[in-house]
Amino acid sequence: MTATSRSGGEILADALIGQGTDIVTCVPGESFLPFLDAAWERRNRLRVLTFRHEGGAAYAAEALGKLTGRPGVCFVTRAPGATQAAVGIHTAFQDSTPMVLLVGQVDRPNRGREAFQEVDLVAMFAPLAKRVEEVFAADRLPEAVARAFAAAQGGRPGPVVLILPEDVLAERCVAADVARHPPALPHPGACALDRMAALLAEAQRPLAIVGGGGWTAEAAVRFTRFAEAWSLPVAAAFRCQDIVDNDSACYAGELGYSMAPSLGRRLREADLLLAVGCRLGEVDTGGYTLVASPEPAQRLIHVFPDAEELGRVYSPTLAIAAAMPPFATAAAGLTPPAAAGWTDWARAVRADHIANRTPDPCPGSLDMAKVMAVIEARLPDDAIVCTGAGNYTGWPQRFHRFRHYRTQLAPANGSMGYGLPAALAAKALHPDRTVVAFAGDGCFLMTGQELATARLHDLAPVVIVVDNGMYGTIRMHQEANHPGRTMATDLANPDFAALARAHGAWAMTVERTGEFAAAFDEALKAGRLALLHLRLDPEAITTRTTLSAIRDRALAAD
Repeated sequence: MTATSRSGGEILADALIGQGTDIVTCVPGESFLPFLDAAWERRNRLRVLTFRHEGGAAYAAEALGKLTGRPGVCFVTRAPGATQAAVGIHTAFQDSTPMVLLVGQVDRPNRGREAFQEVDLVAMFAPLAKRVEEVFAADRLPEAVARAFAAAQGGRPGPVVLILPEDVLAERCVAADVARHPPALPHPGACALDRMAALLAEAQRPLAIVGGGGWTAEAAVRFTRFAEAWSLPVAAAFRCQDIVDNDSACYAGELGYSMAPSLGRRLREADLLLAVGCRLGEVDTGGYTLVASPEPAQRLIHVFPDAEELGRVYSPTLAIAAAMPPFATAAAGLTPPAAAGWTDWARAVRADHIANRTPDPCPGSLDMAKVMAVIEARLPDDAIVCTGAGNYTGWPQRFHRFRHYRTQLAPANGSMGYGLPAALAAKALHPDRTVVAFAGDGCFLMTGQELATARLHDLAPVVIVVDNGMYGTIRMHQEANHPGRTMATDLANPDFAALARAHGAWAMTVERTGEFAAAFDEALKAGRLALLHLRLDPEAITTRTTLSAIRDRALAAD
């Protein structure tokens, strides 16, 4: 409790610190100057990272939420800042990441007049966030912040937006602080666990799928122990590959756009699915074809922290409303059957995954599979690997082995430009760990200006730009659906290495496979921001096929 008069900005800063926040990302705006002034007074407890674009700031806050399990916090100004930060809110929503976006707003007396940079932010963010609240009095800020943090972490984690009129932040008053409380986590009931064990015991071809938000490192380890004890093969939902150690005998590979065809077949052939933490969305299920909706061909045990999600898309055989930590603890305590009926199946699923790690031929003078082999040989197990969106992500998703939670930062909503801001967040939080950001040429220039942010805050990830001179994913779809009739996908790129050097980075362009190992070694020991510009043959469109092969198949089908 405090009886001292404070500005709204001071009350807000103290409320964030009280809820466990130590980093706020932002692009500064005059609408929240009182907060910035308060943060200056508290700079030994609250670090403010200044970004060059609100999209980058929001991505970084989302990444902080992934890394810590606590809401990442981003502050942006009125309508222009808010609209540009919306991409981070959508990412946090679809990725089930706890996040709080603070948005400055016009003064209260001017609301509703379409004042300078005014927009109805409540209406704008309503479909994107778990909760949107506008705070109209400074003494209500502590409870609003506590409410936002509780909503962001409770049930299915996600983003919350707090709208803060400028005069509320300037207003002085006496306000009581609100203590930090851990989120209430739903626990699985004993009857549900007994039923789950019975259904598993009856299966012949079970497959677990893990994903979503709300995991912790301990929960990931405990679930892995459960899967190993039960000899249960486990597939990772799209961009959730770090929940189960990829070297575990139970790990079966990743679902999504980089899914091995063999894993897709196993998913369809399974007679029981244990979906833990994931929604079983469109990407994971091959457009709802590998797992039919609403009645799957497989028996479905669906474990999810939000009861409202259970049964929304799929009718489960057994629905368990539980958060990941208590569920993983309970599952690890279950006694496995004396002789599981799926041992051969589990071995075959794992063998499929091992076989999938054998690379297909890569056209051109730079072989990305061999590049990944070099990276694998050099990265420590706790290295954090970040990607944005695009076909280039297939290389780390297929060939990198994620050993620990949380070592993967990637947007499950397929949002471009995520990799670099996420890497900066990771370096701010873990300066002593190796952080590598992969970006395509199209992806990188969505947020490439954040190289300046890296320099400002002395953040030193290694950035790998995979440059094939086009928006590769869209070109692939064009050739598959309209062969030979491509447009709007060619790119005119800068010299990415020169661009990085202009921002004070160590940088090098790599055009041949044999050049990469030495260049990567130099990047790792540079001691500052480093960027490798990889020139990739446009034919190397995916890890499995070429652009010409896609075009030829489409032409043959016409």
